[in-house]
Amino acid sequence: MATRDAGNGPVLGTPDDFPDRPERGGRIVVHVVIGVLVAIIAGGWGYVMWSMNGSANGAIAQVVSFRVRGPSEAEIAFTVSKPDDREAVCRIRAMDVHHVEVGSKEVRIRPGEGTKQVKERLGTSAEATSVHIQYCNLV
Repeated sequence: MATRDAGNGPVLGTPDDFPDRPERGGRIVVHVVIGVLVAIIAGGWGYVMWSMNGSANGAIAQVVSFRVRGPSEAEIAFTVSKPDDREAVCRIRAMDVHHVEVGSKEVRIRPGEGTKQVKERLGTSAEATSVHIQYCNLV
């Protein structure tokens, strides 16, 4: 290996300085495989996010508020958006501090009411700390 003056070339040398090193090949294959894996993961994540927001089944529900009315009752107000000509069934759940279900109820939203605000009470077996909508499906 030839000696070099400081500042005249690369410190670690050039490929010509290492004739016994094998040539690299197949980099394009590695990049294509990585690209395909990233595309599959991104597509899967996109599908999960799309299906979790409720638009996959046509009814979208959103909690407006909830209130715990003691150890045996809770209340929730929510809106449901759906096609006017379809009926929807929503399941609401009350959960305790340990995320255990302490109450649930199915609520039917009749056809002819596209977007509707609903207020429901549900009985609980213990004091709830949260109330949410588990699902809202068209029937």
